[in-house]
Amino acid sequence: EGIVRHRRLRPFGYNLEHDVFYLALDLDELDEVPRRIRSISRGRANLLSFRDKDHFDPPAVDVRERLRDHLRRNGIDPEGWQVTLVTNLRVLGYAFNPASFFLCRDRAGELQAVTVEVHNTHGERHLYSLRRRGEASGFVDSMDKDFYVSPFIEVAGRYTVRVRDEATRLRITINEDPGDGLLLHTSLDLARRRLTDRMIVRMLIRHPLVTYKTIGLIHWHALRLWLRGARFHRHSEATP
Repeated sequence: EGIVRHRRLRPFGYNLEHDVFYLALDLDELDEVPRRIRSISRGRANLLSFRDKDHFDPPAVDVRERLRDHLRRNGIDPEGWQVTLVTNLRVLGYAFNPASFFLCRDRAGELQAVTVEVHNTHGERHLYSLRRRGEASGFVDSMDKDFYVSPFIEVAGRYTVRVRDEATRLRITINEDPGDGLLLHTSLDLARRRLTDRMIVRMLIRHPLVTYKTIGLIHWHALRLWLRGARFHRHSEATP
């Protein structure tokens, strides 16, 4: 449970901040969770439901196996690793995740890789794969941007992603630089909560219809940016 923040620097300042909650699911326990938590189902309707097909392109049949295949194609052997998916499940049947994060820890529990799955409002999905670089504390890596997300930011530039993966908190920051300096700073700051039916009810009361709220706020902030004169980049004209 926590806060998502966006801070846009150019051509004018624009900040947003919203309360959110996410679920962190061990991919090895996707079938175990519904047996313990009555308000969560896999593949069928419930208060919260996990659908494998909501991830990857083409849609996954088994998220765990698709992620492991993806890691192997990127030169990573995930044997014995723990992979945690940080995402929003469907709430009363609906989900939209601007970004989901697969946190990949080695046998020693060290975060070695992060796969970021980005969705846009055109129904498209894209994976970015990040690796731990060197022995520095914390996780940081960069990647070229090559996926259309916002009509108010061109498809060019570079992301720098930092992850602070702690026992009680998870903080993910993404800085976007189109090549001429920082344009957008995004952060997701979450406090860990124990996953129980009572906690889910608590989250749904505190953050009702969170996935519906997410898609609504995306369009609300897009309207405000457009009214302020932000340059509009059409999806049909976008090129990496």
